[in-house]
Amino acid sequence: MLFKLLSSSMKKMWKDYLVLLFGLTISIAIFYMFQTLAQNKTFLEENALISPIVFVFHAGSFILAIVTIFYIFYATSFILSLRQKELGMYMTLGAKKNKVTKMMFIETLMIGMISLAIGLFVGVGITEVISKMIMNQLNFSGEGFQPFYPSSLITTIIFYVILFLLTAMVNAWKVAKKTVLELLHSEQKADILTSKGWKTAIGAFISLLLIAIGYYVMIHMGTFLHVGVIVAVFTVTPGTYFFFMALLPFLIRRVKSIRSINEKGLNSFTFAQLRFRISQLTKVLGTVAMLIALGLGAMAAGLSFYHNTAIQASLVHANDVTIHQPTEEELSEIESWEFIEKNSYSYKVTEDGVYFLKNDLQNSPPSIKTYSDDPSALPVEERVTTPLSQPEYSQGEIPEDWLEAFRSELLVTPSLFGERELYILDQQSFEQLNASAEQIILGKVESFTDHIEILKQIDKKHVNLAKAYTGEKPLMIGSKSETYTSLKNLASGTIFMGLFLGVAFLMMMASVLMFKLLSSATADIKRYHMLNKIGVRREKLSNSIHKELFLIFLFPALLGFVHVLVGMEMFSIILIEPFTKFWIPVVIFLIIYFLYYLLTVQMYKRIVLPKKK
Repeated sequence: MLFKLLSSSMKKMWKDYLVLLFGLTISIAIFYMFQTLAQNKTFLEENALISPIVFVFHAGSFILAIVTIFYIFYATSFILSLRQKELGMYMTLGAKKNKVTKMMFIETLMIGMISLAIGLFVGVGITEVISKMIMNQLNFSGEGFQPFYPSSLITTIIFYVILFLLTAMVNAWKVAKKTVLELLHSEQKADILTSKGWKTAIGAFISLLLIAIGYYVMIHMGTFLHVGVIVAVFTVTPGTYFFFMALLPFLIRRVKSIRSINEKGLNSFTFAQLRFRISQLTKVLGTVAMLIALGLGAMAAGLSFYHNTAIQASLVHANDVTIHQPTEEELSEIESWEFIEKNSYSYKVTEDGVYFLKNDLQNSPPSIKTYSDDPSALPVEERVTTPLSQPEYSQGEIPEDWLEAFRSELLVTPSLFGERELYILDQQSFEQLNASAEQIILGKVESFTDHIEILKQIDKKHVNLAKAYTGEKPLMIGSKSETYTSLKNLASGTIFMGLFLGVAFLMMMASVLMFKLLSSATADIKRYHMLNKIGVRREKLSNSIHKELFLIFLFPALLGFVHVLVGMEMFSIILIEPFTKFWIPVVIFLIIYFLYYLLTVQMYKRIVLPKKK
């Protein structure tokens, strides 16, 4: 009989259970995704630019565990909110309390176990799909990474089984301690107003102090290192929760006290709704803010590493393109490139030397990177200015800045030409030299990375050229494209981790808020029905819901965004421009967040608004 009642109620509310199942599945899948990286120590250490990466992931696991515990308790409370009135009706019809309590326990645990089974399957699947997509984009092999990682699977199962047992017991305990009348009228219970005065002031001070300390160590992470990570975790996280617990109720009260705003349309009702529910929302808003910070921060850091590889390559080379002895095909290819500057230099190669035409060098002196005595200062791009006043120069006579231009920009190195000496000749001596004239094209383009594949092919040609001149295959030619590729390969593991975790956290974040709002929606049904009965149009009620939920979604987004802005400063010790292409993860976040907002609004309206006749 018990299972018949369970199955009939679940069939009746299958849409609500489907949404709950989806949310729990996403949570489990994302927790598993994180653990596939966090527990794969070998992969982390071999593929990260950040040396204490395992320590960083342990800190991340701690934060995710806290967030997940909050999330699961909020999500499973949705079951209780849906079933309380029905359970009260069973008791009025003669069902014993222990049977009803048992029903609640079994139902919560059953939903949890079903979602765990599906979540693990989905977790392995999306880990495989997302990892392959990111690896393909990065041209990263990801050796050692395993979408199916037994240790992560066991950890996820143990963690969620314990959580679902706890939530099932909590739900059963909540049913057991309530009377029949309390169950029947549970949705009529008003929320407790938050405290005012000195408690709010103390809470606000603590929150601002903790966040300020966390921000300070993040900005000065180069000084604090490991200690800074620990301090940031244990200050920003509680500071975020205190911020919402103390300041958000105060802000709502202040806005509600402004008559011009409060008395416009249904604003009075909207702000009253927020004010009465704020004590329940503060904790979940803190959770969402932290998830936004983790998700957006991880993705922003990953993309920053990706785009900084081109910037770092530009620190070594002033020019983007160097082509020795260009073929007709190469000349045709670069014809369509948007060059900022393009120069051509003539040279000849003999058995004992490489000879450059002085006129070409003087007419178009190349740019080079120069370094100051300050080790923290970035190299500066300067054009070679030393005049070539002599008719001819041997290698020992060539000025130092010209030698730097030959080495780093024109790629006249032992890798390409072996032990041949370098010479600069005037027009007459150059023409008299018994060797065929060759050409070097040197230039800067608008978007270097757009042409990287072609430049890689040119590098391969340079390797063959080096083999012809030296008889050996060089390890490196020294071109900018080669430097960029090496840096990108070195950073690919860290980039992969950032993008992988960023996608995971952003998928999870807003569903926390969605389930908290939906779990308390049944308490608002009578309020909206009453407004409808006294003549408030459905359109006005719908606008009130849009406005109320928009404000609720806005607060954690703003604080989470500020956390990310400050947190990105941590990477300034290893990245030149940590905010490069920062708009990309922000746009991705806004799209995901807005979709969750629309979904929450539609589901909330379906629960609280009267049915259309």
